[in-house]
Amino acid sequence: MPRTLTRKQRERQEREARILELGRTMLSEVGYLGLSMDRIAAEMEYSKGTIYQHFCNKEEIILALANEALEKRLQMFEQAATWPGRPRERMAAIGAAAEEFVEHYPQHFAVEQIVRSASIWEKTSSQRQEFMHSCESRCLHIVSGVVRDGLAQGDLKLPAGRTPEDLVFGLWSLNFGAYTILTSSDSLGDNGISDPVLALRQSQHRMLDGYGWQPLSQELDYMALMDQVKNEVFRDA
Repeated sequence: MPRTLTRKQRERQEREARILELGRTMLSEVGYLGLSMDRIAAEMEYSKGTIYQHFCNKEEIILALANEALEKRLQMFEQAATWPGRPRERMAAIGAAAEEFVEHYPQHFAVEQIVRSASIWEKTSSQRQEFMHSCESRCLHIVSGVVRDGLAQGDLKLPAGRTPEDLVFGLWSLNFGAYTILTSSDSLGDNGISDPVLALRQSQHRMLDGYGWQPLSQELDYMALMDQVKNEVFRDA
């Protein structure tokens, strides 16, 4: 049975959740330089020492926020990977999950980008660093598992010397690069990119068509499938 928390433990959890909530808001409004332990303490009407009981510096707050993001994304990937269908359909479902994550949690994605800076990373605890690596690895394991299912079922055959992880890295690079641009640029429309999400979807499926992963995109409407996943699996996101 789960252990019942004491009142003091519940209050600590609630206080920590409030610190993270404020940290997320401040990052969004004033950025990394504007975020400070002093401002959080003043907003919460606590002493700065109380805030330091939870987090040793603001970088630790940022990494905790990034880990919240990765944990949420992991949950969404796990949901999407159970989509009924052939492996490539399940891969499309995971793509829909990645899309849904950025659309509904843009602040989470921005925080994840910030924490990857070496100047921030080196000031954080090994415990939270290891948690981030674990969530990231588990996400990649889910995706590479779908690739392996495609190989096992004969829907996919990789070129000699290529591994499932090579294919996954290609998809990851497309997604991360596209969403980095998407969440940081407001001039895409001015440069002729009217629907960047559709462009990303098409690029992903052309890549998988290039691998010969069945069913090919001319045989199955993956765009409609991804919309269906978003409406059915993540309707309440």
